[in-house]
Amino acid sequence: METISSTLSFFIETKSVSSPSQADSYKKEDSFLFVQNTNDFMPLSKGDLKNIIYTIVNSGWDHLTFYCPNEYKSCISDMKELSLDQESLTHLNNFVHPYHSFSNIKTSLLESGEITIQVERLYTDQEMIQIEEKIDEYMKKHIREDMSDYEKIKTFHDYIISITKYDVKRNETGDSEYRSFTAFGPLMNGYATCNGYTDVMAIFLSKLKIPNYKIATTPTNEEEKIEGHVWNAVYLDGNWLHLDLTWDDPVSNDGKDYLQHKYFLINNDELEEADHGTVEVLEHQFVKNIYLEFNDKKNRQD
Repeated sequence: METISSTLSFFIETKSVSSPSQADSYKKEDSFLFVQNTNDFMPLSKGDLKNIIYTIVNSGWDHLTFYCPNEYKSCISDMKELSLDQESLTHLNNFVHPYHSFSNIKTSLLESGEITIQVERLYTDQEMIQIEEKIDEYMKKHIREDMSDYEKIKTFHDYIISITKYDVKRNETGDSEYRSFTAFGPLMNGYATCNGYTDVMAIFLSKLKIPNYKIATTPTNEEEKIEGHVWNAVYLDGNWLHLDLTWDDPVSNDGKDYLQHKYFLINNDELEEADHGTVEVLEHQFVKNIYLEFNDKKNRQD
Protein backbone atom coordinates (compact mmCIF):
# COMPACT_ATOMS: atom_id res chain seq x y z
CA MET A 1 0.00 0.00 0.00
CA GLU A 2 1.31 3.44 -0.88
CA THR A 3 2.42 5.59 2.04
CA ILE A 4 0.22 8.61 2.76
CA SER A 5 2.00 11.50 4.45
CA SER A 6 0.39 14.13 6.66
CA THR A 7 2.05 17.35 7.77
CA LEU A 8 0.89 19.41 10.75
CA SER A 9 2.00 23.02 10.94
CA PHE A 10 1.09 26.01 13.05
CA PHE A 11 0.77 29.56 11.78
CA ILE A 12 0.48 32.79 13.76
CA GLU A 13 -0.82 35.00 10.97
CA THR A 14 -4.56 35.35 10.37
CA LYS A 15 -5.92 33.26 7.51
CA SER A 16 -8.98 34.07 5.45
CA VAL A 17 -11.93 31.69 5.42
CA SER A 18 -12.36 29.84 2.15
CA SER A 19 -15.75 29.02 0.66
CA PRO A 20 -16.31 25.54 -0.79
CA SER A 21 -16.52 25.44 -4.56
CA GLN A 22 -19.02 23.29 -6.39
CA ALA A 23 -18.06 19.61 -6.15
CA ASP A 24 -17.30 17.93 -9.47
CA SER A 25 -18.97 14.88 -10.99
CA TYR A 26 -16.59 12.47 -9.24
CA LYS A 27 -17.97 13.23 -5.79
CA LYS A 28 -19.56 10.15 -4.24
CA GLU A 29 -23.08 10.71 -2.94
CA ASP A 30 -23.34 7.23 -1.41
CA SER A 31 -23.62 6.94 2.36
CA PHE A 32 -21.06 4.74 4.08
CA LEU A 33 -21.05 3.60 7.69
CA PHE A 34 -17.52 4.79 8.48
CA VAL A 35 -17.64 8.25 6.88
CA GLN A 36 -20.41 10.48 5.54
CA ASN A 37 -20.65 13.68 3.53
CA THR A 38 -21.57 16.72 5.60
CA ASN A 39 -22.83 20.25 4.98
CA ASP A 40 -22.04 21.29 8.55
CA PHE A 41 -18.50 22.63 8.93
CA MET A 42 -18.92 23.55 12.59
CA PRO A 43 -17.56 20.42 14.32
CA LEU A 44 -18.66 19.29 17.77
CA SER A 45 -16.83 15.95 17.93
CA LYS A 46 -13.96 13.94 16.49
CA GLY A 47 -16.49 12.17 14.27
CA ASP A 48 -17.56 15.54 12.86
CA LEU A 49 -13.93 16.40 12.10
CA LYS A 50 -13.47 13.08 10.30
CA ASN A 51 -16.57 13.73 8.18
CA ILE A 52 -15.35 17.24 7.32
CA ILE A 53 -12.00 15.84 6.12
CA TYR A 54 -13.84 13.19 4.11
CA THR A 55 -16.16 15.77 2.54
CA ILE A 56 -13.22 17.97 1.52
CA VAL A 57 -11.39 15.05 -0.10
CA ASN A 58 -14.54 13.46 -1.57
CA SER A 59 -15.66 16.76 -3.11
CA GLY A 60 -12.37 17.29 -4.89
CA TRP A 61 -11.59 20.55 -3.07
CA ASP A 62 -7.98 21.67 -2.89
CA HIS A 63 -8.45 23.47 0.44
CA LEU A 64 -11.01 24.56 3.00
CA THR A 65 -10.87 26.70 6.14
CA PHE A 66 -13.34 26.19 9.00
CA TYR A 67 -13.53 27.02 12.71
CA CYS A 68 -13.85 25.18 16.01
CA PRO A 69 -16.74 26.43 18.15
CA ASN A 70 -15.96 27.58 21.70
CA GLU A 71 -17.94 24.71 23.24
CA TYR A 72 -15.75 22.07 21.55
CA LYS A 73 -12.77 22.43 23.90
CA SER A 74 -10.69 19.56 22.49
CA CYS A 75 -11.25 20.47 18.84
CA ILE A 76 -7.66 21.52 18.08
CA SER A 77 -6.08 18.60 19.90
CA ASP A 78 -8.49 16.14 18.23
CA MET A 79 -7.70 17.62 14.82
CA LYS A 80 -3.98 17.36 15.53
CA GLU A 81 -4.39 13.70 16.44
CA LEU A 82 -6.39 13.00 13.28
CA SER A 83 -3.94 14.82 11.02
CA LEU A 84 -1.02 12.76 12.35
CA ASP A 85 -2.85 9.43 12.10
CA GLN A 86 -1.57 8.30 8.71
CA GLU A 87 -3.25 4.90 8.90
CA SER A 88 -6.73 6.39 9.48
CA LEU A 89 -6.21 8.94 6.71
CA THR A 90 -5.19 6.15 4.35
CA HIS A 91 -8.37 4.22 5.11
CA LEU A 92 -10.49 7.38 4.75
CA ASN A 93 -8.91 7.90 1.32
CA ASN A 94 -10.32 4.53 0.22
CA PHE A 95 -13.90 5.80 0.34
CA VAL A 96 -13.48 8.50 -2.31
CA HIS A 97 -13.31 8.27 -6.10
CA PRO A 98 -9.73 7.45 -7.18
CA TYR A 99 -9.43 10.80 -9.00
CA HIS A 100 -10.01 12.54 -5.67
CA SER A 101 -7.45 10.42 -3.81
CA PHE A 102 -4.83 12.50 -2.05
CA SER A 103 -1.10 11.95 -2.03
CA ASN A 104 -0.69 14.42 0.83
CA ILE A 105 -2.81 16.40 3.27
CA LYS A 106 -1.53 19.43 5.15
CA THR A 107 -3.40 20.65 8.21
CA SER A 108 -2.77 24.15 9.56
CA LEU A 109 -4.07 24.98 13.04
CA LEU A 110 -4.38 28.28 14.88
CA GLU A 111 -4.91 28.70 18.61
CA SER A 112 -7.98 30.77 17.74
CA GLY A 113 -9.61 27.56 16.47
CA GLU A 114 -9.08 28.15 12.76
CA ILE A 115 -8.34 25.00 10.78
CA THR A 116 -7.20 24.90 7.15
CA ILE A 117 -7.01 21.66 5.18
CA GLN A 118 -4.92 21.59 2.00
CA VAL A 119 -5.03 18.59 -0.35
CA GLU A 120 -2.56 17.39 -2.96
CA ARG A 121 -4.06 14.96 -5.47
CA LEU A 122 -2.59 11.66 -6.64
CA TYR A 123 -3.75 11.99 -10.26
CA THR A 124 -2.81 14.76 -12.68
CA ASP A 125 -5.41 16.30 -14.98
CA GLN A 126 -3.67 14.79 -18.01
CA GLU A 127 -3.66 11.32 -16.48
CA MET A 128 -7.39 11.56 -15.78
CA ILE A 129 -8.10 12.58 -19.37
CA GLN A 130 -6.11 9.65 -20.75
CA ILE A 131 -7.69 7.16 -18.36
CA GLU A 132 -11.19 8.41 -19.15
CA GLU A 133 -10.59 8.15 -22.90
CA LYS A 134 -9.19 4.62 -22.59
CA ILE A 135 -12.04 3.26 -20.43
CA ASP A 136 -14.75 5.03 -22.45
CA GLU A 137 -13.31 3.57 -25.65
CA TYR A 138 -13.33 0.10 -24.09
CA MET A 139 -16.90 0.45 -22.83
CA LYS A 140 -18.15 1.65 -26.21
CA LYS A 141 -16.76 -1.47 -27.87
CA HIS A 142 -17.40 -4.16 -25.27
CA ILE A 143 -20.11 -3.11 -22.79
CA ARG A 144 -23.69 -3.53 -24.01
CA GLU A 145 -26.86 -2.24 -22.38
CA ASP A 146 -28.41 -5.73 -22.38
CA MET A 147 -25.57 -7.07 -20.20
CA SER A 148 -26.16 -7.49 -16.47
CA ASP A 149 -23.95 -5.56 -14.05
CA TYR A 150 -22.31 -8.86 -13.13
CA GLU A 151 -21.45 -9.52 -16.79
CA LYS A 152 -20.13 -6.00 -17.28
CA ILE A 153 -17.85 -6.26 -14.26
CA LYS A 154 -16.61 -9.72 -15.27
CA THR A 155 -15.84 -8.52 -18.80
CA PHE A 156 -13.78 -5.59 -17.52
CA HIS A 157 -12.13 -7.75 -14.84
CA ASP A 158 -10.94 -10.20 -17.51
CA TYR A 159 -9.82 -7.37 -19.82
CA ILE A 160 -7.63 -5.67 -17.20
CA ILE A 161 -6.01 -8.95 -16.21
CA SER A 162 -5.36 -9.81 -19.88
CA ILE A 163 -3.41 -6.57 -20.49
CA THR A 164 -1.66 -6.28 -17.11
CA LYS A 165 1.24 -7.84 -15.28
CA TYR A 166 1.94 -7.36 -11.59
CA ASP A 167 4.74 -4.83 -11.05
CA VAL A 168 7.09 -7.05 -9.05
CA LYS A 169 9.87 -4.46 -9.19
CA ARG A 170 7.83 -1.77 -7.43
CA ASN A 171 6.60 -4.25 -4.87
CA GLU A 172 10.13 -5.42 -4.05
CA THR A 173 12.06 -2.13 -4.28
CA GLY A 174 9.42 0.59 -3.91
CA ASP A 175 10.46 2.06 -7.26
CA SER A 176 9.48 1.46 -10.88
CA GLU A 177 9.40 3.23 -14.23
CA TYR A 178 5.64 2.60 -14.38
CA ARG A 179 2.76 4.46 -12.70
CA SER A 180 1.64 1.03 -11.56
CA PHE A 181 0.19 2.27 -8.26
CA THR A 182 -2.54 4.19 -10.15
CA ALA A 183 -5.09 3.30 -12.83
CA PHE A 184 -2.68 4.76 -15.38
CA GLY A 185 -0.36 1.77 -14.85
CA PRO A 186 -2.57 -1.09 -16.05
CA LEU A 187 -4.22 0.92 -18.83
CA MET A 188 -1.17 2.71 -20.27
CA ASN A 189 1.88 0.79 -19.05
CA GLY A 190 0.52 -2.75 -18.74
CA TYR A 191 1.78 -2.99 -15.14
CA ALA A 192 0.01 -2.62 -11.81
CA THR A 193 0.37 -3.10 -8.09
CA CYS A 194 -2.72 -3.81 -6.02
CA ASN A 195 -3.45 -0.06 -5.91
CA GLY A 196 -3.44 0.18 -9.71
CA TYR A 197 -5.69 -2.86 -10.19
CA THR A 198 -8.10 -1.55 -7.58
CA ASP A 199 -8.23 2.04 -8.84
CA VAL A 200 -8.97 1.11 -12.44
CA MET A 201 -11.81 -1.17 -11.35
CA ALA A 202 -13.17 1.51 -8.98
CA ILE A 203 -13.25 4.03 -11.84
CA PHE A 204 -15.10 1.55 -14.04
CA LEU A 205 -17.61 0.70 -11.28
CA SER A 206 -18.31 4.38 -10.69
CA LYS A 207 -19.00 4.83 -14.40
CA LEU A 208 -21.64 2.10 -14.04
CA LYS A 209 -22.99 3.97 -10.98
CA ILE A 210 -22.42 0.90 -8.82
CA PRO A 211 -21.65 1.80 -5.17
CA ASN A 212 -18.10 0.81 -4.34
CA TYR A 213 -15.02 1.69 -2.33
CA LYS A 214 -11.53 0.34 -1.80
CA ILE A 215 -11.06 -2.02 1.13
CA ALA A 216 -7.65 -2.52 2.67
CA THR A 217 -5.40 -4.11 5.20
CA THR A 218 -2.37 -2.30 6.54
CA PRO A 219 1.04 -3.82 7.32
CA THR A 220 1.33 -5.37 10.79
CA ASN A 221 4.32 -6.56 12.79
CA GLU A 222 6.92 -8.74 11.11
CA GLU A 223 6.01 -11.80 13.16
CA GLU A 224 2.58 -11.97 11.53
CA LYS A 225 4.09 -11.15 8.11
CA ILE A 226 0.96 -9.41 6.81
CA GLU A 227 1.70 -6.97 4.02
CA GLY A 228 -0.53 -4.04 3.14
CA HIS A 229 -3.08 -4.82 0.45
CA VAL A 230 -6.09 -3.17 -1.20
CA TRP A 231 -8.98 -4.50 -3.30
CA ASN A 232 -12.52 -3.52 -4.30
CA ALA A 233 -15.71 -3.57 -2.25
CA VAL A 234 -18.74 -3.73 -4.57
CA TYR A 235 -22.44 -3.35 -3.78
CA LEU A 236 -24.28 -5.67 -6.16
CA ASP A 237 -27.77 -7.19 -6.01
CA GLY A 238 -28.30 -6.09 -2.41
CA ASN A 239 -24.99 -7.31 -1.00
CA TRP A 240 -21.49 -5.97 -0.38
CA LEU A 241 -18.97 -8.26 -2.07
CA HIS A 242 -15.19 -8.54 -2.41
CA LEU A 243 -13.41 -8.23 -5.77
CA ASP A 244 -9.63 -8.66 -5.95
CA LEU A 245 -8.05 -8.39 -9.39
CA THR A 246 -4.54 -8.66 -7.96
CA TRP A 247 -5.10 -12.15 -6.61
CA ASP A 248 -7.02 -13.16 -9.75
CA ASP A 249 -3.89 -12.25 -11.78
CA PRO A 250 -1.24 -14.31 -9.98
CA VAL A 251 2.50 -13.99 -10.54
CA SER A 252 3.50 -17.39 -11.93
CA ASN A 253 6.77 -19.29 -11.63
CA ASP A 254 6.60 -20.44 -15.25
CA GLY A 255 6.20 -16.94 -16.67
CA LYS A 256 2.77 -17.70 -18.17
CA ASP A 257 -0.25 -15.44 -17.74
CA TYR A 258 -3.15 -16.84 -15.74
CA LEU A 259 -6.70 -15.55 -15.30
CA GLN A 260 -8.71 -16.62 -12.25
CA HIS A 261 -12.10 -15.81 -10.76
CA LYS A 262 -11.35 -17.10 -7.29
CA TYR A 263 -11.71 -13.61 -5.78
CA PHE A 264 -14.44 -12.34 -8.08
CA LEU A 265 -17.51 -10.88 -6.31
CA ILE A 266 -17.46 -13.09 -3.23
CA ASN A 267 -18.82 -12.60 0.29
CA ASN A 268 -16.93 -12.78 3.60
CA ASP A 269 -17.32 -16.54 3.99
CA GLU A 270 -16.20 -17.19 0.41
CA LEU A 271 -13.22 -14.89 0.90
CA GLU A 272 -12.13 -16.79 3.98
CA GLU A 273 -12.52 -20.09 2.15
CA ALA A 274 -10.50 -18.81 -0.83
CA ASP A 275 -7.72 -17.65 1.48
CA HIS A 276 -7.34 -21.04 3.13
CA GLY A 277 -6.04 -22.98 0.15
CA THR A 278 -2.70 -24.71 -0.32
CA VAL A 279 -1.01 -21.45 0.63
CA GLU A 280 -2.80 -19.47 3.34
CA VAL A 281 -3.44 -15.85 2.36
CA LEU A 282 -3.28 -13.31 5.20
CA GLU A 283 -3.60 -10.06 3.25
CA HIS A 284 -7.42 -9.97 3.38
CA GLN A 285 -7.63 -9.53 7.15
CA PHE A 286 -9.23 -6.10 6.92
CA VAL A 287 -10.19 -3.76 9.77
CA LYS A 288 -13.84 -4.53 10.40
CA ASN A 289 -14.54 -1.41 12.48
CA ILE A 290 -13.69 0.67 9.38
CA TYR A 291 -15.19 -1.35 6.53
CA LEU A 292 -18.40 -1.72 8.43
CA GLU A 293 -20.56 -2.79 5.50
CA PHE A 294 -18.84 -6.18 5.78
CA ASN A 295 -19.51 -6.32 9.51
CA ASP A 296 -23.25 -5.79 9.11
CA LYS A 297 -25.21 -9.01 9.51
CA LYS A 298 -27.65 -7.91 6.83
CA ASN A 299 -24.68 -6.86 4.66
CA ARG A 300 -26.77 -4.36 2.78
CA GLN A 301 -26.91 -0.72 1.70
CA ASP A 302 -29.57 1.25 3.59
